[in-house]
Amino acid sequence: MSSIATRYEAVRRQVADAADCAGREADDISIVAVTKTVGVPEIGAAIAAGMRDFGENRAQEFTGKQALFPAVRWHFIGTLQSNKVKDVVGKAALIHSVDTARLLQHIASRADELEIVQPVLIQVNVSGEASKHGVEPGEVRELLVETSALPGVEVRGLMTMAPLGRPEDARWVFRSLRELSTSLSALRLNGVELDELSMGMTNDFRVAVEEGATLVRIGRAIFGR
Repeated sequence: MSSIATRYEAVRRQVADAADCAGREADDISIVAVTKTVGVPEIGAAIAAGMRDFGENRAQEFTGKQALFPAVRWHFIGTLQSNKVKDVVGKAALIHSVDTARLLQHIASRADELEIVQPVLIQVNVSGEASKHGVEPGEVRELLVETSALPGVEVRGLMTMAPLGRPEDARWVFRSLRELSTSLSALRLNGVELDELSMGMTNDFRVAVEEGATLVRIGRAIFGR
């Protein structure tokens, strides 16, 4: 077994343990392998180990790797610039990082050109850090309302990034996103069902799973430093 396969199995066990602690099913949580700075051989090894969801931060890297490995699901998880939308829409199984109405409109326009519906997540800056992208929690409802005029996009849920530090210090961020998702889903705005919560990375994914994450974005714990 390769070192990547060994680390992946360790992550799977930790996800399963955290899910069990929260009374959840491990199968309800997807592990997205973050391939930032990761080479082609390592991605091949991860696929051989059974991984099927991969995430990239930069559009150029995303398009290159997606073209090499089109049989797996590619997630775009970084900041998406408007002029790169055309490179990502239609190729990403899920865009995690929609943080403005303008970006949402650009994605919808490109999706309309391709005659597809692009699944996306709204990125929320729960922690309020200036260094973090995302809309403020109080602005998410307005953004969801705007999707009624954008048939080219489907909002599947929410995404956030927690502050660096001790995993327990991130718990309130993950819990707040889950509570926001629950309250907005109850409103049934445009029929949107916020089923996905993308939160948790190598340092804090166990806590994120305990607080309701359905997608965890793991790089270092799978691929090493």
